[in-house]
Amino acid sequence: MSSDRAEGPSFATLLRQRRRAAGLTQVELARRAGLAVRTVRDLERGRTTRPQRTTGVLLADALGLTGEERGGFLGAARGEASPVVVPHPGAATAPPAISPATAGLPGAGAGATRPLWGRESEVAQLADLLVGPAGGDPLALVGVGGVGKTALALAVARRVAGRLPAGAAWLVIDQHTGASEIRAAATSLGAAGAASGGTGPAGVGAGEPGTGPPSLLVVDAVDRAPAEVRAALAQSPPELRVITTGRAPLGLPGERVWPVPPLELPPAGATDLAEVAGYPAAALFLDRLARVRPQPPAADEVPALVGLVRRLGGLPLALELAAAHGRLLRLPEILQRYGDRVLDLTAGGDQTLREAVAGSYRLLSEAEQGALRRLAVFRDWWSLELAEQLLGEGGRPVVDDPLPVLDRLVSLGLVRVRDAREHRFRLLDVVRDFATEQADQRGELMPARRAHAVVVARLVSRTAAALAGPDLPDAAVRLDEVGGEVWAALNHAANDQPHTALRLAAALPRWWRLRGRDVAGRRWLRRLLDDPRTADADPAVRAWAMLGVAQLALAHGDGAAEESAAAAALAEFRRLRDAGGELAAGSVLGAVLRAAGRYDDARTLLLAVVSGASRHGRVRDAAVGHLGLAWHEVRLGDLPAARRRLAVADRLAARAGQARLRVLAAVQLAEVARLQGRYEESVSTGQRVLARLDELGDPRHRRRALGTLGRALVRVGRLADAERVVARLRGSEPVATPTPAAEGVCAAIEAGVALAGGERRLAEERFRAAAAAFRGGEEQRELVEALVELAACLTDPPDEPDRAGPRLAAVLAELERVRQAGGFVLLEREREMVARAAGWLGPE
Repeated sequence: MSSDRAEGPSFATLLRQRRRAAGLTQVELARRAGLAVRTVRDLERGRTTRPQRTTGVLLADALGLTGEERGGFLGAARGEASPVVVPHPGAATAPPAISPATAGLPGAGAGATRPLWGRESEVAQLADLLVGPAGGDPLALVGVGGVGKTALALAVARRVAGRLPAGAAWLVIDQHTGASEIRAAATSLGAAGAASGGTGPAGVGAGEPGTGPPSLLVVDAVDRAPAEVRAALAQSPPELRVITTGRAPLGLPGERVWPVPPLELPPAGATDLAEVAGYPAAALFLDRLARVRPQPPAADEVPALVGLVRRLGGLPLALELAAAHGRLLRLPEILQRYGDRVLDLTAGGDQTLREAVAGSYRLLSEAEQGALRRLAVFRDWWSLELAEQLLGEGGRPVVDDPLPVLDRLVSLGLVRVRDAREHRFRLLDVVRDFATEQADQRGELMPARRAHAVVVARLVSRTAAALAGPDLPDAAVRLDEVGGEVWAALNHAANDQPHTALRLAAALPRWWRLRGRDVAGRRWLRRLLDDPRTADADPAVRAWAMLGVAQLALAHGDGAAEESAAAAALAEFRRLRDAGGELAAGSVLGAVLRAAGRYDDARTLLLAVVSGASRHGRVRDAAVGHLGLAWHEVRLGDLPAARRRLAVADRLAARAGQARLRVLAAVQLAEVARLQGRYEESVSTGQRVLARLDELGDPRHRRRALGTLGRALVRVGRLADAERVVARLRGSEPVATPTPAAEGVCAAIEAGVALAGGERRLAEERFRAAAAAFRGGEEQRELVEALVELAACLTDPPDEPDRAGPRLAAVLAELERVRQAGGFVLLEREREMVARAAGWLGPE
């Protein structure tokens, strides 16, 4: 306890002072707060020194405390970490009827207008249930401590108060509450309804003949005396509507269980404070933060705000406890201090968030607790199939039948469920943290992580194979859904199970390329291949991993660096007599050799791939080979041949059901059309394929398609659209791992826009920037085009010829060197431009 609090008055003294200042007797305060008179009396006498959270809130509401007075009062109570539980005054006689103005509900004064963040839809749904035809069935709001059950129940009670004319009562259970008091409250509500006679409003009918209109009883914190509450409510009048709150349902006949979820979270990476504040979890945190510091979060605090709110999992209690530290700490400091120990959060008393979760954990059987500890290794959403595999992996199953266990965890609000085809279950964050702690204490965490890695590797191997087939979009989405599990499995298995980690990583290159994670994926594969412990791994797995390294390097313009890896993979597949692996490695090595400038070797290898694929009847591999060869036709200046190659590739891809390969063929076709001067065709084809690439992913080829589209748009005079393409390439949307070639394409488009606008000097500068970006890289055909355009730009310079001449001569000399080194044949239009430039320069 802090020293300043120790020097102040005790809570007993403070409560007595506030009550007297309000002019209330103990009885009046108890009735206004919805508490037992004995509870108020014991608090003022110091017999109860640490009132729990809800008690303090109810008393503060009843006393009308706001601002600093309210904060000081609740701080003195030291009970925000746990909801209070006390009986309703007059429970043994007649609870007060509730008017449409909700005058008798707890906190009907100052607290009545406090917002219920993000629960509006739930309140409306629950209210409709209570006043509907099945409203007589008990409604149980369940969940871990601090998830907001009491607040939700109170909001629902207020919503329906005006629609239940017989009244409502609020009954909070504590150690003094017996079944007789609960039964008396329920019976008295029924009697009051019968005495009022008549029927309820439209949609809320009266009870059976001889009974009155419906009434409502809210019983809060039933898990303090579940047997007594169950016995009492089992004999309640038929016209009584009942809401109960607790960590578990009571098991009453017809009981409807409503697990209360955490609040909705802002997306990871959000940086706009106004946008972040629109999400309920962040809104609640900001509201509580404003009570302890006057300044809103600064711009540099917003990422920490998002990270903290997400780390707390949207649990209202955790959000409130973390926000309380904003009096002394900035948000990055709170995240740094508590990000890895959320369960240690406390409001200043002895109870931590850990103990709040432990209350739900203790309700589980030993087998259910064991299953929860094993499931805690899942980081995100998971499917029933994955759960069954995880619980059964590693020898003796954790449970014989996972379904009843999962149903129990869901019914207690420990596991969330979403409406999805699969991967629809998720542990609450604080529950996962608690269960992970428990597993670690029992020595179960490492075996669970091993089992998790095996299960994830098995799933990825099965799913990733579909990335090479017609089911690519669905397979990519399925991997997206378990992306968190993939990274977690890699991190843990790399240290403890390197063979499993290598098998997992070797299946992922296609997915990594589609999602723009080529740099991270390459690092993972290189790390695992270089690990001495994987030297004796399955040779085929190592070969696919080496091939993946080369594929991923190609995706960010560094393919030449992995020529040895691609060559080693090809040799290994040949040794294993794996025709499919050999053809795949041949295509990748062909692309790597092209990146290294060994164009003739690359073309020879791709011709062998096409021949081998035809011989083995592997249509897909043949299509890939023809796609690679189309570029070489462009290099040799034969655009009609390139078109024919692409037509063959498209036809083969269609036979193989390869939608992605057909899109890639169209990407190249748009480029060939542009080089042929068929700009309208290039624009329409480019726009069509971009829409498909947005569906498939594949940032690398999206960048290529955007580059083609931007330059074609310049040629048809759509300069504003071309500039928008540059904005997309530069990062208004993530299209690929940044590479010099990507900047070169942007510079080339900008040069075309400048030239079309008559800004020749700017065009020259941007063409030079494009050439500099392509120089020494893999896109030497792009360098040829940039040098040709630069030479044309210098042919008619705005300054003196004697100043432009040396520059033009240097450009033409470089163009010739690049052309000769790569065997590039200029296109007809390019030859004309170079001839004009050379003629302008003169015989020298």
